[in-house]
Amino acid sequence: MEKYIINGGNKLYGGVKIQTAKNSVLPILAAAVLTDEKVRIKNAPCISDVKNMVRILGSLGCRAAYEGDDIVIDSSAADCHEVPRTLAHELRSSVFLLGPLIARFGRAKIAYPGGCDIGLRPVDLHLNGLKRLGVKIRESNGYILCECPGLRGNEIMLDCPSVGATENIMLAAVRAEGETVIKNAAREPEIEDLQKFLNSMGCKVRGAGSGTIAVQGTAAKLRGGDYQPMADRIEAGTFLIAAAMCGGEIVAEGISGENISSLLHKLRENGCKIHTKNDKIILKRDGPLISVKSIETQPYPGFPTDLQAQMTALCCICRGQSIVTENLFETRFKYVPELCKMGADITVAGRNAFVRGREKFNGATVVACDLRGGAALVLAALAAEGRSEVLDISHTDRGYGMFEYKLRSLGADIVRAAV
Repeated sequence: MEKYIINGGNKLYGGVKIQTAKNSVLPILAAAVLTDEKVRIKNAPCISDVKNMVRILGSLGCRAAYEGDDIVIDSSAADCHEVPRTLAHELRSSVFLLGPLIARFGRAKIAYPGGCDIGLRPVDLHLNGLKRLGVKIRESNGYILCECPGLRGNEIMLDCPSVGATENIMLAAVRAEGETVIKNAAREPEIEDLQKFLNSMGCKVRGAGSGTIAVQGTAAKLRGGDYQPMADRIEAGTFLIAAAMCGGEIVAEGISGENISSLLHKLRENGCKIHTKNDKIILKRDGPLISVKSIETQPYPGFPTDLQAQMTALCCICRGQSIVTENLFETRFKYVPELCKMGADITVAGRNAFVRGREKFNGATVVACDLRGGAALVLAALAAEGRSEVLDISHTDRGYGMFEYKLRSLGADIVRAAV
Protein backbone atom coordinates (compact mmCIF):
# COMPACT_ATOMS: atom_id res chain seq x y z
CA MET A 1 0.00 0.00 0.00
CA GLU A 2 1.19 3.54 -0.80
CA LYS A 3 0.28 7.02 0.36
CA TYR A 4 0.77 10.66 -0.55
CA ILE A 5 2.64 12.96 1.81
CA ILE A 6 1.57 16.54 1.15
CA ASN A 7 2.72 19.82 2.65
CA GLY A 8 -0.06 22.25 1.79
CA GLY A 9 -0.18 25.94 1.16
CA ASN A 10 1.63 26.30 -2.16
CA LYS A 11 -0.01 28.15 -5.01
CA LEU A 12 -0.09 26.40 -8.37
CA TYR A 13 1.43 27.85 -11.54
CA GLY A 14 2.20 26.49 -14.99
CA GLY A 15 0.80 24.20 -17.64
CA VAL A 16 -0.44 20.63 -17.38
CA LYS A 17 -1.03 18.30 -20.32
CA ILE A 18 -4.35 16.51 -19.89
CA GLN A 19 -4.30 12.75 -20.40
CA THR A 20 -6.47 10.80 -22.81
CA ALA A 21 -9.88 10.12 -21.30
CA LYS A 22 -10.19 6.97 -19.19
CA ASN A 23 -13.93 6.86 -19.90
CA SER A 24 -13.26 6.88 -23.65
CA VAL A 25 -10.36 4.44 -23.71
CA LEU A 26 -12.11 1.66 -21.75
CA PRO A 27 -15.09 1.12 -24.12
CA ILE A 28 -12.80 1.61 -27.14
CA LEU A 29 -10.53 -1.15 -25.85
CA ALA A 30 -13.60 -3.36 -25.51
CA ALA A 31 -14.62 -2.47 -29.07
CA ALA A 32 -11.25 -3.70 -30.38
CA VAL A 33 -12.56 -7.27 -29.85
CA LEU A 34 -14.87 -6.71 -32.84
CA THR A 35 -12.05 -6.72 -35.42
CA ASP A 36 -9.29 -9.16 -36.39
CA GLU A 37 -7.08 -6.27 -37.48
CA LYS A 38 -4.64 -4.44 -35.22
CA VAL A 39 -5.90 -1.41 -33.32
CA ARG A 40 -3.57 1.22 -31.91
CA ILE A 41 -4.96 3.49 -29.19
CA LYS A 42 -2.67 6.52 -29.16
CA ASN A 43 -1.51 8.25 -25.98
CA ALA A 44 -3.33 5.80 -23.72
CA PRO A 45 -3.26 6.81 -20.04
CA CYS A 46 -1.03 4.69 -17.82
CA ILE A 47 -3.60 4.11 -15.09
CA SER A 48 -4.67 0.95 -13.30
CA ASP A 49 -8.17 0.79 -14.81
CA VAL A 50 -6.72 0.75 -18.32
CA LYS A 51 -4.00 -1.74 -17.32
CA ASN A 52 -6.70 -4.04 -15.94
CA MET A 53 -8.69 -3.84 -19.18
CA VAL A 54 -5.52 -4.77 -21.10
CA ARG A 55 -5.12 -7.78 -18.79
CA ILE A 56 -8.73 -8.80 -19.43
CA LEU A 57 -8.19 -8.63 -23.20
CA GLY A 58 -5.15 -10.86 -22.78
CA SER A 59 -7.24 -13.41 -20.87
CA LEU A 60 -9.60 -13.57 -23.88
CA GLY A 61 -6.76 -14.54 -26.20
CA CYS A 62 -6.08 -11.06 -27.57
CA ARG A 63 -2.55 -9.72 -27.81
CA ALA A 64 -2.73 -6.39 -26.02
CA ALA A 65 0.14 -4.36 -24.62
CA TYR A 66 1.55 -0.89 -24.19
CA GLU A 67 4.01 0.17 -26.88
CA GLY A 68 5.49 3.39 -25.59
CA ASP A 69 2.56 5.74 -24.99
CA ASP A 70 0.18 3.66 -27.13
CA ILE A 71 -1.75 0.44 -26.60
CA VAL A 72 -1.77 -2.04 -29.49
CA ILE A 73 -4.49 -4.71 -29.59
CA ASP A 74 -4.55 -7.68 -31.94
CA SER A 75 -7.76 -9.66 -31.41
CA SER A 76 -7.28 -12.04 -34.35
CA ALA A 77 -6.49 -14.96 -32.01
CA ALA A 78 -9.24 -14.20 -29.46
CA ASP A 79 -10.79 -17.53 -28.51
CA CYS A 80 -12.50 -17.04 -25.15
CA HIS A 81 -15.86 -15.50 -24.27
CA GLU A 82 -15.39 -15.57 -20.47
CA VAL A 83 -14.01 -12.71 -18.34
CA PRO A 84 -12.34 -14.20 -15.23
CA ARG A 85 -13.95 -13.38 -11.91
CA THR A 86 -10.73 -11.98 -10.40
CA LEU A 87 -10.29 -9.49 -13.24
CA ALA A 88 -13.95 -8.50 -13.46
CA HIS A 89 -13.96 -7.67 -9.75
CA GLU A 90 -11.10 -5.21 -10.28
CA LEU A 91 -12.83 -3.17 -12.96
CA ARG A 92 -16.39 -1.93 -13.27
CA SER A 93 -15.88 -1.30 -16.99
CA SER A 94 -15.33 -4.99 -17.65
CA VAL A 95 -19.08 -5.04 -18.29
CA PHE A 96 -18.41 -3.23 -21.59
CA LEU A 97 -17.15 -6.53 -22.95
CA LEU A 98 -20.61 -8.12 -22.88
CA GLY A 99 -21.68 -6.46 -26.13
CA PRO A 100 -18.49 -7.15 -28.13
CA LEU A 101 -18.18 -10.76 -26.89
CA ILE A 102 -21.79 -11.54 -27.80
CA ALA A 103 -21.29 -9.87 -31.18
CA ARG A 104 -18.14 -11.92 -31.88
CA PHE A 105 -18.80 -15.30 -30.26
CA GLY A 106 -22.58 -15.36 -29.84
CA ARG A 107 -22.08 -15.75 -26.10
CA ALA A 108 -20.45 -14.13 -23.09
CA LYS A 109 -19.79 -15.00 -19.47
CA ILE A 110 -18.76 -12.37 -16.96
CA ALA A 111 -18.77 -12.05 -13.20
CA TYR A 112 -20.57 -9.06 -11.74
CA PRO A 113 -18.10 -6.20 -12.17
CA GLY A 114 -16.30 -4.34 -9.38
CA GLY A 115 -14.75 -0.86 -9.27
CA CYS A 116 -15.54 1.98 -6.88
CA ASP A 117 -18.11 1.38 -4.15
CA ILE A 118 -20.15 4.55 -4.67
CA GLY A 119 -23.58 3.00 -4.46
CA LEU A 120 -25.80 0.73 -6.50
CA ARG A 121 -24.91 0.69 -10.19
CA PRO A 122 -27.04 -2.19 -11.43
CA VAL A 123 -26.36 -3.67 -14.85
CA ASP A 124 -30.09 -4.15 -15.44
CA LEU A 125 -30.14 -1.43 -18.10
CA HIS A 126 -27.32 -3.17 -19.97
CA LEU A 127 -29.03 -6.55 -19.76
CA ASN A 128 -32.49 -5.29 -20.67
CA GLY A 129 -31.07 -3.57 -23.74
CA LEU A 130 -29.22 -6.69 -24.82
CA LYS A 131 -32.39 -8.75 -24.34
CA ARG A 132 -34.13 -6.44 -26.81
CA LEU A 133 -31.46 -7.48 -29.35
CA GLY A 134 -32.37 -11.14 -28.84
CA VAL A 135 -29.83 -12.10 -26.18
CA LYS A 136 -30.88 -14.79 -23.72
CA ILE A 137 -29.51 -14.01 -20.26
CA ARG A 138 -29.37 -15.95 -17.04
CA GLU A 139 -27.46 -15.50 -13.81
CA SER A 140 -25.65 -18.26 -11.92
CA ASN A 141 -23.22 -18.20 -8.99
CA GLY A 142 -22.39 -14.52 -9.42
CA TYR A 143 -21.93 -14.77 -13.19
CA ILE A 144 -23.93 -13.23 -16.02
CA LEU A 145 -24.38 -15.77 -18.81
CA CYS A 146 -25.42 -14.49 -22.24
CA GLU A 147 -26.18 -16.39 -25.41
CA CYS A 148 -27.43 -15.29 -28.82
CA PRO A 149 -26.85 -17.08 -32.12
CA GLY A 150 -27.94 -14.02 -34.08
CA LEU A 151 -28.40 -10.45 -32.87
CA ARG A 152 -31.43 -8.58 -34.25
CA GLY A 153 -31.83 -4.84 -34.36
CA ASN A 154 -34.64 -3.30 -32.35
CA GLU A 155 -35.86 -0.12 -30.71
CA ILE A 156 -34.59 0.26 -27.15
CA MET A 157 -35.87 2.83 -24.67
CA LEU A 158 -33.56 3.29 -21.67
CA ASP A 159 -35.26 4.00 -18.34
CA CYS A 160 -32.50 6.51 -17.63
CA PRO A 161 -29.64 7.81 -19.80
CA SER A 162 -26.97 5.39 -18.59
CA VAL A 163 -23.56 5.92 -20.19
CA GLY A 164 -22.49 2.30 -19.79
CA ALA A 165 -25.74 0.83 -21.05
CA THR A 166 -25.77 3.15 -24.06
CA GLU A 167 -22.23 2.12 -24.98
CA ASN A 168 -22.77 -1.60 -24.40
CA ILE A 169 -25.86 -1.64 -26.61
CA MET A 170 -23.96 0.25 -29.32
CA LEU A 171 -21.12 -2.30 -29.16
CA ALA A 172 -23.50 -5.22 -29.66
CA ALA A 173 -25.78 -3.53 -32.18
CA VAL A 174 -23.02 -2.96 -34.75
CA ARG A 175 -23.24 -6.72 -35.48
CA ALA A 176 -27.03 -7.03 -35.27
CA GLU A 177 -29.19 -7.69 -38.30
CA GLY A 178 -31.01 -4.49 -39.22
CA GLU A 179 -31.16 -1.19 -37.39
CA THR A 180 -31.10 -0.54 -33.66
CA VAL A 181 -32.44 2.73 -32.27
CA ILE A 182 -31.49 3.68 -28.71
CA LYS A 183 -33.83 6.26 -27.20
CA ASN A 184 -33.13 8.28 -24.04
CA ALA A 185 -29.47 7.59 -24.76
CA ALA A 186 -26.76 9.20 -22.67
CA ARG A 187 -25.19 12.26 -24.33
CA GLU A 188 -21.69 12.32 -22.81
CA PRO A 189 -18.82 13.33 -25.13
CA GLU A 190 -17.22 9.92 -24.55
CA ILE A 191 -20.16 8.33 -26.36
CA GLU A 192 -19.50 10.55 -29.37
CA ASP A 193 -15.88 9.40 -29.18
CA LEU A 194 -16.96 5.76 -29.23
CA GLN A 195 -19.16 6.48 -32.24
CA LYS A 196 -16.19 8.03 -34.08
CA PHE A 197 -14.05 5.00 -33.32
CA LEU A 198 -16.72 2.51 -34.41
CA ASN A 199 -17.30 4.41 -37.64
CA SER A 200 -13.54 4.46 -38.29
CA MET A 201 -13.77 0.63 -38.18
CA GLY A 202 -16.51 0.61 -40.82
CA CYS A 203 -19.58 0.60 -38.57
CA LYS A 204 -22.61 2.78 -39.25
CA VAL A 205 -23.54 4.71 -36.11
CA ARG A 206 -25.17 8.13 -35.96
CA GLY A 207 -26.79 10.42 -33.39
CA ALA A 208 -24.28 10.17 -30.52
CA GLY A 209 -24.43 13.35 -28.46
CA SER A 210 -28.21 13.45 -28.81
CA GLY A 211 -30.90 11.48 -27.02
CA THR A 212 -31.38 9.10 -29.96
CA ILE A 213 -28.64 6.91 -31.44
CA ALA A 214 -29.16 4.75 -34.53
CA VAL A 215 -26.91 1.80 -35.33
CA GLN A 216 -27.12 0.02 -38.67
CA GLY A 217 -25.75 -3.47 -38.15
CA THR A 218 -23.18 -4.89 -40.55
CA ALA A 219 -21.72 -8.33 -41.21
CA ALA A 220 -18.78 -6.86 -43.15
CA LYS A 221 -15.22 -7.25 -41.90
CA LEU A 222 -14.33 -4.39 -39.59
CA ARG A 223 -11.09 -2.46 -39.93
CA GLY A 224 -8.39 -1.78 -37.38
CA GLY A 225 -6.13 1.27 -37.45
CA ASP A 226 -4.85 4.07 -35.25
CA TYR A 227 -7.16 6.16 -33.10
CA GLN A 228 -6.60 9.11 -30.78
CA PRO A 229 -9.36 9.31 -28.13
CA MET A 230 -10.49 12.60 -26.62
CA ALA A 231 -8.88 14.28 -23.61
CA ASP A 232 -10.04 13.50 -20.09
CA ARG A 233 -12.47 16.21 -19.03
CA ILE A 234 -12.57 14.87 -15.45
CA GLU A 235 -8.79 15.05 -15.03
CA ALA A 236 -8.87 18.56 -16.49
CA GLY A 237 -11.62 19.56 -14.07
CA THR A 238 -9.67 18.13 -11.14
CA PHE A 239 -6.60 20.24 -11.94
CA LEU A 240 -8.70 23.37 -12.48
CA ILE A 241 -10.40 22.87 -9.11
CA ALA A 242 -6.98 22.33 -7.53
CA ALA A 243 -5.80 25.69 -8.83
CA ALA A 244 -9.00 27.35 -7.66
CA MET A 245 -8.50 25.94 -4.16
CA CYS A 246 -4.79 26.70 -3.90
CA GLY A 247 -4.70 29.96 -5.82
CA GLY A 248 -2.36 30.77 -8.68
CA GLU A 249 -2.72 30.36 -12.43
CA ILE A 250 -2.61 27.20 -14.53
CA VAL A 251 -3.19 26.21 -18.14
CA ALA A 252 -4.95 22.91 -18.83
CA GLU A 253 -3.66 21.89 -22.25
CA GLY A 254 -5.41 19.71 -24.81
CA ILE A 255 -8.97 20.04 -23.50
CA SER A 256 -12.10 21.68 -24.88
CA GLY A 257 -13.88 24.06 -22.53
CA GLU A 258 -17.18 23.04 -24.10
CA ASN A 259 -16.95 19.58 -22.56
CA ILE A 260 -16.77 20.94 -19.00
CA SER A 261 -18.77 24.14 -19.39
CA SER A 262 -20.93 23.31 -16.37
CA LEU A 263 -17.81 23.24 -14.17
CA LEU A 264 -16.36 26.43 -15.66
CA HIS A 265 -19.63 28.21 -14.95
CA LYS A 266 -19.42 27.27 -11.26
CA LEU A 267 -15.74 28.17 -10.97
CA ARG A 268 -16.46 31.63 -12.36
CA GLU A 269 -19.14 32.02 -9.68
CA ASN A 270 -16.46 31.02 -7.15
CA GLY A 271 -14.41 34.06 -8.19
CA CYS A 272 -12.01 32.45 -10.67
CA LYS A 273 -11.00 34.12 -13.92
CA ILE A 274 -11.22 31.65 -16.79
CA HIS A 275 -10.33 31.96 -20.46
CA THR A 276 -10.62 29.28 -23.13
CA LYS A 277 -8.57 29.34 -26.31
CA ASN A 278 -8.59 26.52 -28.84
CA ASP A 279 -7.69 23.46 -26.78
CA LYS A 280 -6.51 25.30 -23.67
CA ILE A 281 -8.27 26.43 -20.51
CA ILE A 282 -6.57 29.11 -18.42
CA LEU A 283 -7.68 29.58 -14.82
CA LYS A 284 -6.47 32.28 -12.43
CA ARG A 285 -7.53 32.78 -8.83
CA ASP A 286 -5.96 35.54 -6.75
CA GLY A 287 -8.92 36.78 -4.70
CA PRO A 288 -11.18 35.20 -2.09
CA LEU A 289 -13.26 32.14 -2.95
CA ILE A 290 -16.99 32.84 -3.02
CA SER A 291 -19.52 30.11 -2.30
CA VAL A 292 -22.04 28.98 -4.88
CA LYS A 293 -25.47 28.35 -3.43
CA SER A 294 -26.20 25.07 -5.15
CA ILE A 295 -24.43 22.34 -7.11
CA GLU A 296 -26.48 19.42 -8.48
CA THR A 297 -25.04 16.50 -10.38
CA GLN A 298 -26.92 15.61 -13.56
CA PRO A 299 -26.35 13.58 -16.71
CA TYR A 300 -24.36 15.47 -19.36
CA PRO A 301 -24.46 18.38 -20.09
CA GLY A 302 -25.24 18.92 -16.40
CA PHE A 303 -22.65 19.01 -13.65
CA PRO A 304 -20.68 15.72 -13.69
CA THR A 305 -20.90 13.38 -10.74
CA ASP A 306 -17.20 12.58 -11.22
CA LEU A 307 -16.34 16.16 -10.17
CA GLN A 308 -18.77 16.39 -7.27
CA ALA A 309 -16.31 15.37 -4.54
CA GLN A 310 -13.65 17.79 -5.77
CA MET A 311 -16.14 20.67 -5.90
CA THR A 312 -17.43 19.84 -2.44
CA ALA A 313 -13.85 20.14 -1.17
CA LEU A 314 -13.64 23.57 -2.79
CA CYS A 315 -16.94 24.65 -1.21
CA CYS A 316 -15.43 23.86 2.21
CA ILE A 317 -13.03 26.82 1.93
CA CYS A 318 -15.40 29.32 0.28
CA ARG A 319 -17.05 32.23 2.05
CA GLY A 320 -20.65 31.31 2.77
CA GLN A 321 -22.71 28.16 2.51
CA SER A 322 -23.41 25.71 -0.29
CA ILE A 323 -25.72 22.75 -0.90
CA VAL A 324 -24.30 19.92 -2.99
CA THR A 325 -26.89 17.46 -4.31
CA GLU A 326 -25.84 14.06 -5.67
CA ASN A 327 -28.56 12.80 -7.99
CA LEU A 328 -26.78 9.83 -9.57
CA PHE A 329 -25.05 7.69 -6.91
CA GLU A 330 -26.53 7.38 -3.45
CA THR A 331 -23.34 6.75 -1.44
CA ARG A 332 -20.98 9.14 -3.16
CA PHE A 333 -20.50 11.21 0.02
CA LYS A 334 -18.41 8.49 1.68
CA TYR A 335 -15.37 10.79 1.57
CA VAL A 336 -17.07 13.46 3.74
CA PRO A 337 -15.94 12.11 7.15
CA GLU A 338 -12.35 12.24 5.91
CA LEU A 339 -12.74 15.88 4.82
CA CYS A 340 -14.18 16.64 8.25
CA LYS A 341 -10.95 15.33 9.80
CA MET A 342 -9.29 18.23 7.99
CA GLY A 343 -11.67 20.78 9.45
CA ALA A 344 -14.51 20.74 6.93
CA ASP A 345 -17.99 21.58 8.23
CA ILE A 346 -20.34 19.33 6.26
CA THR A 347 -23.66 17.75 7.16
CA VAL A 348 -24.99 15.02 4.89
CA ALA A 349 -28.73 14.34 4.73
CA GLY A 350 -29.76 11.85 2.08
CA ARG A 351 -28.59 13.08 -1.30
CA ASN A 352 -27.65 16.53 0.02
CA ALA A 353 -24.45 17.79 1.61
CA PHE A 354 -24.77 21.10 3.47
CA VAL A 355 -21.39 22.81 3.44
CA ARG A 356 -20.49 25.75 5.67
CA GLY A 357 -17.34 27.39 4.39
CA ARG A 358 -14.27 27.90 6.55
CA GLU A 359 -11.06 29.79 5.92
CA LYS A 360 -8.83 26.76 5.43
CA PHE A 361 -8.27 23.05 5.86
CA ASN A 362 -5.92 21.67 8.50
CA GLY A 363 -3.39 18.97 7.70
CA ALA A 364 -4.42 15.44 8.76
CA THR A 365 -4.09 11.76 7.91
CA VAL A 366 -7.02 10.62 5.78
CA VAL A 367 -7.97 7.53 3.79
CA ALA A 368 -9.21 7.48 0.19
CA CYS A 369 -12.26 5.24 -0.24
CA ASP A 370 -12.89 5.69 -3.99
CA LEU A 371 -11.37 7.31 -7.05
CA ARG A 372 -12.92 10.79 -7.07
CA GLY A 373 -13.25 11.02 -3.28
CA GLY A 374 -9.54 10.25 -3.09
CA ALA A 375 -8.80 13.06 -5.54
CA ALA A 376 -10.85 15.44 -3.38
CA LEU A 377 -8.74 14.54 -0.34
CA VAL A 378 -5.54 15.23 -2.28
CA LEU A 379 -6.88 18.64 -3.32
CA ALA A 380 -7.89 19.44 0.25
CA ALA A 381 -4.40 18.51 1.45
CA LEU A 382 -2.81 20.75 -1.19
CA ALA A 383 -4.86 23.69 0.11
CA ALA A 384 -4.44 22.80 3.80
CA GLU A 385 -2.22 24.40 6.40
CA GLY A 386 0.44 21.90 7.43
CA ARG A 387 1.27 18.30 6.57
CA SER A 388 -1.22 15.67 5.41
CA GLU A 389 -1.07 12.03 4.46
CA VAL A 390 -3.57 10.49 2.05
CA LEU A 391 -3.64 6.70 2.43
CA ASP A 392 -4.80 3.96 0.02
CA ILE A 393 -3.99 5.92 -3.11
CA SER A 394 -4.57 2.85 -5.26
CA HIS A 395 -7.99 4.43 -5.74
CA THR A 396 -6.59 7.60 -7.35
CA ASP A 397 -4.23 5.47 -9.47
CA ARG A 398 -7.33 4.08 -11.18
CA GLY A 399 -7.98 7.37 -12.95
CA TYR A 400 -5.01 9.74 -12.65
CA GLY A 401 -1.73 8.94 -14.37
CA MET A 402 1.44 10.59 -13.07
CA PHE A 403 -0.77 12.52 -10.62
CA GLU A 404 1.92 13.57 -8.15
CA TYR A 405 4.41 14.41 -10.93
CA LYS A 406 1.94 16.70 -12.67
CA LEU A 407 1.05 18.40 -9.38
CA ARG A 408 4.73 18.86 -8.50
CA SER A 409 5.33 20.45 -11.91
CA LEU A 410 2.78 23.09 -10.89
CA GLY A 411 4.53 23.78 -7.58
CA ALA A 412 2.78 21.38 -5.20
CA ASP A 413 4.76 19.72 -2.41
CA ILE A 414 3.62 16.11 -2.81
CA VAL A 415 5.48 12.78 -2.79
CA ARG A 416 4.46 9.14 -2.98
CA ALA A 417 5.71 6.87 -0.24
CA ALA A 418 5.23 3.33 1.04
CA VAL A 419 3.01 2.92 4.08
